[in-house]
Amino acid sequence: MLQDAQTIRYYQRVTDALVEQWSRGYRFDELRHYIDGYMAALRHSNAIEPYLIHRLEEEVSRYLYDSSNFEVPQPEPDYR
Repeated sequence: MLQDAQTIRYYQRVTDALVEQWSRGYRFDELRHYIDGYMAALRHSNAIEPYLIHRLEEEVSRYLYDSSNFEVPQPEPDYR
């Protein structure tokens, strides 16, 4: 569980980007590459501590492999 405010903001940004890219047609391989690049940029910039980047990567990977995060909601049938 993430507890650092800055790390939570990065989590929100990257997961929002994953959902947006999924809706544009990108799939798991491309999204995994995106995550790898995002984490490399965080490591290179020293934006947050390395152990926080590791935790962030674990949480984002968990998010990516939870299929319920990428399901398209089905419209409710109208029974009038």
